[in-house]
Amino acid sequence: MDPGVWSQSAASVRFDWGPTGATRLSVPGGILVVVDVLSFTTSVGVAVERGTAVYPAAWGDARAGELAAREDAVLAVGRREVTDTHPWSLSPAALRAAPAMPRLVLPSPNGSAIAAAAISGPVVAASLRNAPAVGAWLGRAIAGEPRPVCVIAAGERWPDGSLRPALEDLLGAGAVISALVAHAGGLLASPEAEAARTLWEGTRSPEDVVRSCASGLELTRSGFGADVDVATEVGASHVVPVLGEGSFRAGTI
Repeated sequence: MDPGVWSQSAASVRFDWGPTGATRLSVPGGILVVVDVLSFTTSVGVAVERGTAVYPAAWGDARAGELAAREDAVLAVGRREVTDTHPWSLSPAALRAAPAMPRLVLPSPNGSAIAAAAISGPVVAASLRNAPAVGAWLGRAIAGEPRPVCVIAAGERWPDGSLRPALEDLLGAGAVISALVAHAGGLLASPEAEAARTLWEGTRSPEDVVRSCASGLELTRSGFGADVDVATEVGASHVVPVLGEGSFRAGTI
């Protein structure tokens, strides 16, 4: 196996899927962009907009509780586990309605696990809500110091634990890549990144697509349609959450 092939090392803008893709593409000095539209990165954006520092953690890992205790943070629970006294969960709609806390540990099986495992370079949380802002931020970040941008669609999980590519994350990744290319000319995108960008730019109503795709229908039919509504607020946020010192906070250049 040629590692250069799988790392898309000839391109400055790269795209792949899930934790393995993140590992393949991550390089020292590069910028990792995680896209998990339903719902980790959307939830991160909602929380960071309200001044909350968000700590990523793998789903089902006992260390998430230890992290919350160490950082004096609230530990988010599953959507169905919220109560009147503990309303913080992976649901972006619930986070928007809950009291804003200074620090929040937000586990998820996909986007949060990828972010928590990242070992090099800045990590950015991108969604449909902030994709234009993320593209502009990335353009400024690489303007004076060209370095690879690696966009990772988190995807979902099949019952056997294997990766299920998720259309909403492919669209979100394409939106980020499209915005980046618009703000920074002369970038060489890999064929994988170009394909994601082409899908985004050719989708007439991404809001409708996300609502009617498998992940959107699953959430809506489970009673969490409000999360899909928040996730499809395309371009509504100007906040770019960047991971630093263990937590996502509003990034600056």
